[in-house]
Parts: sequence; C-alpha cells; structure tokens
Amino acid sequence: MSKEKNQPKPNGIKPKFNSYWIYAAIIAVILSFNFFGNTATSTDISRNKFEELLRSNDIENIFIVNNDYAEIHLTKEAQEKLNASKQQDNVMPWAPTKPVLTYNFGSLENFENLINENKEEYNLAIDLKFDNRTDLFDSLIGFLPFIVILGLWIFFMRRMSGGAGGGGAGGQIFNIGKSKAKLFDEKQKVKVSFKDVAGLVGAKEEVQEIVDFLKNPEKYTNLGGKIPKGALLVGPPGTGKTLLAKAVAGEAGVPFFSLSGSDFVEMFVGVGASRVRDLFKQAAQKSPSIIFIDEIDAIGRARGKNNMTGGNDERENTLNQLLTEMDGFGTDVNVIVIAATNRADVLDKALMRAGRFDRQIYVDLPDLNERSAIFNVHLKPLKLGDDVNVDFLAQQTPGFSGADIANLCNEAALMAARKNKKAIENEDFLDSVDRIVGGLEKKNKIISAKEKKTIAYHEAGHATASWMLEHAAPLVKVTIVPRGQSLGAAWYLPEERMIVQTEQMLDEMCATLAGRAAEKIIFNKISTGALSDLEKVTKQARAMVSIYGLSDKVGNLTYYDSSGQEYGFTKPYSENTAQLIDEEISNLIETQYLRAIAILTENKDKLTELADRLLEKEVIFKDDLIKIFGKRAFLSEGEKLEQKLKEQETEEETSEVEG
Repeated sequence: MSKEKNQPKPNGIKPKFNSYWIYAAIIAVILSFNFFGNTATSTDISRNKFEELLRSNDIENIFIVNNDYAEIHLTKEAQEKLNASKQQDNVMPWAPTKPVLTYNFGSLENFENLINENKEEYNLAIDLKFDNRTDLFDSLIGFLPFIVILGLWIFFMRRMSGGAGGGGAGGQIFNIGKSKAKLFDEKQKVKVSFKDVAGLVGAKEEVQEIVDFLKNPEKYTNLGGKIPKGALLVGPPGTGKTLLAKAVAGEAGVPFFSLSGSDFVEMFVGVGASRVRDLFKQAAQKSPSIIFIDEIDAIGRARGKNNMTGGNDERENTLNQLLTEMDGFGTDVNVIVIAATNRADVLDKALMRAGRFDRQIYVDLPDLNERSAIFNVHLKPLKLGDDVNVDFLAQQTPGFSGADIANLCNEAALMAARKNKKAIENEDFLDSVDRIVGGLEKKNKIISAKEKKTIAYHEAGHATASWMLEHAAPLVKVTIVPRGQSLGAAWYLPEERMIVQTEQMLDEMCATLAGRAAEKIIFNKISTGALSDLEKVTKQARAMVSIYGLSDKVGNLTYYDSSGQEYGFTKPYSENTAQLIDEEISNLIETQYLRAIAILTENKDKLTELADRLLEKEVIFKDDLIKIFGKRAFLSEGEKLEQKLKEQETEEETSEVEG
C-alpha cells in the first residue's frame, strides 16, 4: 500500500487551465517584438559626420522616415569598414551585423537643399526616398490605458461574481446569477448519519419523518397526505442544527444542496432572486432532494423594518422570491427545504407560516444525559486515563452546547500534550473547563498583598454563604489566581431546573452578595470588586419584579414582551409603577445583603480560616470546605449523583478485594 501511495501521478493528468496564462502570453509577445522585432540596430550621427559621408560618396540610399529623421544606408565598402570598427561594441547576441545610421535633420527643406547642393558639387548618385512607417509597440503604448482599464474591470467583475477561477457556477461574470450551493450527491456523499448526532432525541424523531418522506413518499400520498415542504431548526448556537441537517441528508441518501443565507446576497440588483430561482430549479431536476439554508435570518428578516437603504430592498426581493419558490412546489416534487437559525424572533411571518416551513424544531442546549452522550462521541478518538468519568464531566459542564463540549475535549487533549502526558486525565478536563469558562490564568499579574487579601475574603464570602444556604449552588473550586478579566473566581455546580422558585432565586442573590458582605465585615470597607456581582443580582431582582411577577407589592404582572418587539422609547407602565418597581428591586437586594452579613458574622471564624487557607494555597476545593465547615446539610442533585458514583466505586473495589 505504501508503494502505491509514493508512486508519481500519471502523465495523463493535465494541469488546470488558468485564464491568466493568456495575459502572460500577450505580454511576452509584446516584449519579444520590442527586443527582437527590429531588423537592424541604429546609430545616431552628427551633422559633421553626415556631411563627411556625403562628400566621400559613402552613402547609397537615404530614407526620410515619417518626415522626421533620415535613415542612411551606406555602400558596400563603407559598410564593411563601419562593421569592422563597430565589431567590439556589438555585444548583444541578437544584434545584426549591419548597423543603420540615423540622422535627425531638423528642417526637411534645409536637409533637401543640402543634399541637392552636394549632389551637384560632387556629382553624387544618391537616391532620396520617403517612407511612412507605423510602430506596433508605440501603438500598443497608446492603447495601454484602455487595456489596463479593461483588465481591471474584468478582474473586479470576476472577483465580485464569485472568484477568479474559470469553472463552476458563479465563476464567470455571466454566471453571477447562478446558485452557489454546494451539492452532495452520489459522487460526493454526506457521510454523517444519526449515529454521529448524540442527544437531540426529540429533534431526531422529527427529522426522521422527513427521511421517511423522502424514501417512501407513496406511504403518505396514498392516504391523501402531503409531503411537508420545509422544516425550520431553531436553537442557540452550537447545539447541532447544521449537523442534524447533514444527518438527514446522509440517512436519506438523496442529493443535498447546502449553502448559507448570505450566499444569496450580492451587490448587484436582482442577483439574490436569480440565485434562489436557480437553486430551486436544480433541486427540482434532482428530485427527491434536500435544500439546506444555514443562517436563514440573513435573508429572512421581517420586511418593512428599518427600510433606509437600497441593500434592504435587495434582501426583501430575495426573500419574496424565496417565498414564491417555496409555494410553487407541487406534491409530486419531493424537494424539502431545511433551514437553521438562532434568531427565529426576527424572521418574517410569511416565511414561518404552515405551507412553507410546516415544522419548527427547537434544538435546545443538551441536558445532563444528552451531554453524557455527546461526551461519548467526542471522547472516542482520544486516549483517556483511567480516572476519566463521562457522567462526572457531564455534571461539571451545565449550559455547555455540543460545540462547547467538542472544544472542551480538544482543549483537554492540548493541555495533556503540553504536559507531555501519554493519556488525558480527569484533571486536564477540569482545567479545560476553567480555561473556557474563566479564561487563561495570569499568574504573572502583579497584585499587592492588601488587594490579594481583599480578594481572598471576597471569594471566601461567596463560598461560605453558598455552603450555608439550602438553594445556593454547591461549590466546586475557589481560586484567587487572576483569570481572564477577573481577579478571583469561584466555580459552582448549579442544578438544572425547569422552573425556579422565589426561595431559590433569593438564596442565589444572597450568595452572590456575600463577597461584598465579607469585605464589609472584615475590613469595614467595600471595593469595586463586586461589580459583576451587583450586575447579576440587579438583573435577577428586576426580572423577579417586572417579568416573573414575584413581588407582592407589584403583584402578578409582567412587562415582558415575548414577541421581541420591545416597547421602544415608551414604558408599558406609569411613573408611579416605575417608582414602585425601583423600590422593590432595591428592597430585595438590600434584604439579601443584610442576610449575607448575618450569615457571615455568625461564621466569622470559619470565614477567616477559609480565607487564610485560600491565601496560602491560592486554590481550594470542596474537600477544604468540608474540613472547615463539616458536611453540607443540603445535598443537591449533582452532589447526590457524585455521592452515588463514589459508592459504586467503593463497592467495585470491595468486590475485587473479596474476589
């Protein structure tokens, strides 16, 4: 096999033609004509030399070229004499052996009088001829500006029409209206299947029907049903929408046209609509087929909003053509359009209606079990250590998308390679989580001892309060090493809740404010280090009062607009209500701040011990908190799972010993 790979390519494969070769050939011809085209070399002579040659009867013919200068041809004897004298100067290999003398005579009338006088006086037999010549090189120089302008126009038009290459749709200026979709068919198959898509159980069930529609359309049409025309995949970035569409094409085994919404947009008017028509024409010819439009919000935004520029009109024309084409399919044309976006709120209502996109499939962030399945897919090609536990990794990555998990696995592999390890260990994965969430460690950042102590007590305050509160997220790790833009950080393991109760939100706010509360208790001063904490609790309190209706004084009211229209410059409530909302937000935050001060004051000795250990080690884990505070009274779901895993490991070790 290795010999076959090393064999040279057969000579029958010809290099791909490039149109720039033509330009190079034209330039080479012009230069060669300039250097090789002249049949003689010329030598300018003075008036005295000309009169000397004239009186000695060494001139055979005189050509008046374009009434500008005289070209002098000598007799045979005089030519041989001149060649002998010029032989050493003739160093160019292409220079001829017969030089031609030229004389700039100035006034033609005076020059003719001079020749006539000498002919009579010396009885000369000189033939005077007139010659009109056109120099091709000079003519080309005259047309050079027009040639340059034409070349630049062709170059830029080819670039704007999709590339300088000669082949393929969009490669030439006349193909600018052709679709730029990449086609996957029997020659270039999509190799992705549903096995490669971990999690997304509900979404896979929805698209599985689309595959069945394409494979067995008669099963549905015989009962009078119509094949759906489109499916819209909606969800946050990185959740696998594009991967799911490729899996549909791979499972169905039909031609798959893939492109982005921005591929329709061009600076020329009407190009987008033309590309839409060409795309659907190609798809209909290869029916049954799938069209996948990624980031459809590039052309599918709601019409009539912010119509200030001509580019917006062109986008709307493209959208109108897309709406028309999606309505134009009959039930006998098995072409299904799959689109993906993370901005479904900005799409036009006409695009979202049934009959165009019959199915709207929401692809959400993966839950705990789905993250475990995604980890299993991405961990297959990696060399793992014995201590790597997939369930534990899934537990440590709440809110991670599929793309984030793929990035995490790659970062862990890079970290292990950087440390010259032979396998990727659990520590590398945890360090990768810290790197992705918090940023790169900055151990060389200069921090004074006073600032470092303030940071230590701030982070210890967060850890102490979260350990004492029932609904606060349990602590995983605390560090005072600067990371990213933060001077210190604490990692927690939040529960994945579908709904959140008031007590849970209040406990989270209290734990967040405990950092500033610790500074107040220990130093009787507060700093600017709590900016991110204050921003977080202010947003939470505002959401409780104005969105979720969790305030007794404001009542069961919400001022949230789910349509995304917003309220512009007007408020949906009166000034009195606005004042009441502000008061309730302030009361909520201040109440939890006083609650945090009370908790930390009661456990001041433990808070100090924790801060001292943090100053000593710079990084502490949950085991350090257990040594100081004892076991936590409230176990979260994640901690229960972790405790269960430890019990299973203990049972396995016991059974091995007994065996």
